[in-house]
Amino acid sequence: MTEHETAPLFDRHMLEALVCPLTQAVLTYDAEKQELVSRAAALAFPIRDGIPIMLVSEARTLD
Repeated sequence: MTEHETAPLFDRHMLEALVCPLTQAVLTYDAEKQELVSRAAALAFPIRDGIPIMLVSEARTLD
């Protein structure tokens, strides 16, 4: 792995089991920002220390 590549800090298989807590829609992983993105809810949920924070109150609103 080169210095410019970002290794995921969590198990990517876990992503398949997670859905948006607001809409139940599929999430996409943004490796650069370390977030799980719900396009349906226009929210991005942070991943901190390898743990997805799936609280709407902690999510960032997408522009």
